[in-house]
Amino acid sequence: MNNTIKVDTKSGSRDEVEGSVKKLTGKVEEGAGKVLHSDKLEARGVRDQLEGSVQKKVGEIKKVLGT
Repeated sequence: MNNTIKVDTKSGSRDEVEGSVKKLTGKVEEGAGKVLHSDKLEARGVRDQLEGSVQKKVGEIKKVLGT
């Protein structure tokens, strides 16, 4: 059995951009969920915003560390 660890090789800048896009998409989903009275869509939007924030922060850290 191969016990290797997979490492994410995306650049910090790419993570920042993808995180920002995910945050924006989440805001749109959350708004649509509110308008359509869809708790599920609204919750998914909030989740995507959080994931985007985390991914953006990971990108910032990668840039600082030079990875």
